[in-house]
Amino acid sequence: MSAVTTSLENMAVWDDLTGQDDAIAIFKAAAAGGSKSGATGATASSMTHSWLITGPPGSGRSNLAFAFATALLSPGTPEGDLATRHQVDARTHPDLAVLSTERVIISIEEVRTLVASSQFSPSVGRYRVMIIEDADRMSERTSNVLLKALEEPPERTVWILCAPSDADLIPTIRSRVRTVRLRVPSVADVARLIERRDGVDSEVAERAARHAQSHIGMAHRLATNEEARRRRHDTLRLALDIRSVSDAVLAAATMLEIAGADAKAITEERDAEEREHALRSLGVEPGGAIPPALRSQLRQLEEDQKRRATRSLRDGIDRILVDLLSLYRDVMMIQLGSTTALVNLELLDRLELLSTHTSPAATLAAMDAIATARQRIESNVAPALALEAMLTSILRGAAGKGISQ
Repeated sequence: MSAVTTSLENMAVWDDLTGQDDAIAIFKAAAAGGSKSGATGATASSMTHSWLITGPPGSGRSNLAFAFATALLSPGTPEGDLATRHQVDARTHPDLAVLSTERVIISIEEVRTLVASSQFSPSVGRYRVMIIEDADRMSERTSNVLLKALEEPPERTVWILCAPSDADLIPTIRSRVRTVRLRVPSVADVARLIERRDGVDSEVAERAARHAQSHIGMAHRLATNEEARRRRHDTLRLALDIRSVSDAVLAAATMLEIAGADAKAITEERDAEEREHALRSLGVEPGGAIPPALRSQLRQLEEDQKRRATRSLRDGIDRILVDLLSLYRDVMMIQLGSTTALVNLELLDRLELLSTHTSPAATLAAMDAIATARQRIESNVAPALALEAMLTSILRGAAGKGISQ
């Protein structure tokens, strides 16, 4: 038996989570076999048929959901056995069903299919576990389809929903789930996780965790992808170098290009892998001609990938806006006399210079402009227009003074 396998066997499924001790304790106790009761009045150690995990992006909602699923599906141990962990990680466990989407919404057909499969009895484990990631992307009509399943669930079916906030779900669903709220993990917690899991040195891990503002997934990407780090740095420098309206317009266009490059880097490799897997599953040899009868299936895959690319671009733009928000948050901290817990320490000289050329009111107005841009883009305003308006507003709020090194 290899040292890696031995190490994995000695690890509990909870060991790869970070900064959520209270939530982990609840799920460990439930998986250990508390009495199964309804969501209402559940005690700290009781098991219930429906759960909602809430927390800010990057707090580890999905990671905790799959850890809990592993514990529930593992025979005889709430710590999660190795074979079950492998099956859950690969999403191949026969008693696990997962609904996730990279589109803007979860369709009603997807939820109907999941609800139908929730009626099956467990085939090998104690429970049948149904996970919906990003449950906030369900419309009210789609949510009502799920509601019926939560009202009358089979005895050994467990639902685990994930969403940023319980307010993102309709009240009737909130009343039928037990909510476990996650907190934002500390930079130190995320850095330790990234250092241990990704094998990077402590300095890289700390910087990635700080720049990601404790978003675990983004911290992993920044720690392991030099291009992602460079794109983030270029975005912040663009904002700091704006001196005129024309600069603002050009910077908006460049930011869109950066977001597009970032989105393409994330989706391109995955798209190729999915197409190769689809062809292999359809029995088409690499480089071989695709029979006409199979082309419709590949067209569907291509359409799904296009929708994912659209979502990925929007997410990339939002990451840029979050990074810009961290920039002005740092400036505000300096203006208020504090240099502790700055996100962008590497730009301290530039930030201090900017803080002396603008007022706290102007910095706050810049942060409001970024928040407005995020809302506009979420409402389907053209990203280029939203970014131009945002950068122009920030420029005017700072009395037209651009700062450069």
